[in-house]
Amino acid sequence: MDDASPFGRVLLVTGPESLLAERAAAEFVAAAGAARPDAAVTRVEAGQLDAGSLAEAAGGSLFASATVLVVTELGDLPAEVADQLVALASDPGPDLALALVHSGGNKGKAVLDRLRKLKLHVRDCPSIKPWELPQFVAAEARRLKGRADAASAGVLVDAVGTDTRSLAAAVRQLLDDSPDRLLTEAAVRRYFGGRAEVTSFAVADDALSGRTDGALGKLRWALSTGVAPVLITSALSNNLRSLGKYLDGRDQRMGDADLARAIGVPPWKLKDLSRLARDWAPASVARAIQAVAVADAQVKGAASDAGFALEQAVLKVIGCRGRR
Repeated sequence: MDDASPFGRVLLVTGPESLLAERAAAEFVAAAGAARPDAAVTRVEAGQLDAGSLAEAAGGSLFASATVLVVTELGDLPAEVADQLVALASDPGPDLALALVHSGGNKGKAVLDRLRKLKLHVRDCPSIKPWELPQFVAAEARRLKGRADAASAGVLVDAVGTDTRSLAAAVRQLLDDSPDRLLTEAAVRRYFGGRAEVTSFAVADDALSGRTDGALGKLRWALSTGVAPVLITSALSNNLRSLGKYLDGRDQRMGDADLARAIGVPPWKLKDLSRLARDWAPASVARAIQAVAVADAQVKGAASDAGFALEQAVLKVIGCRGRR
């Protein structure tokens, strides 16, 4: 939001990244509260609205002359209320600050398109791609008045996973425990190392690197601590496909950033792929992917022992490594 008062204005928040969408709405509410501290704040899910309740929510109360109204889950808005909501958004009046939140997708797209035509203030919150997560971590650290370099951010993503809320919470915890507000690899490994050692991607990394004992040991530990078998096959498949794309694209004339974007990984991951590529060829990657596809079907019900199927898949992946 800019410095103009939110009252008499409408914020349209769109996109599936719920953490960013919630923050955008919260910033709008905070700005409205700063502009008019006496304003009443109402939050309502669109699916709960009818003509009467929308008018009541937007109309203020006996105790407040101004209203901040946040309507979430816009995709669930009843069709019979759409005209009334669009009319309200086109002319909210000087005593209403209105935030409308749509999570993306085709549900409720008709009313979303009508709202976009009003040229409202729009905040897009698209899904954060996996290769963008280290940038998200670094940005989160800056937002909290801290610092995180690319390597530390990447290690944190590997340890915690792709959920932005979990990553944001981890960044806050690490910075709060750092006297100089610096997120370091050592701190990440100290706080999340045990978790990182049993992630599906750690199993996949050992398998592609040919570390048989490490891959099987981490696989058994991961399964014993509740990691879903399908996450293991997914990690193996993702790592193999990234390696295959790297082998296909490394000889093309493009910079690291463009190559990483083409593969679908963060730039710092290219060093790992370069290391793995010394012992893999496209044909061996293809055979390993086929073996993992069979295991994936097995852990989804085609086999009675998912753990055994995964062990065989890991061994087959390691066996494919180095074939020319």
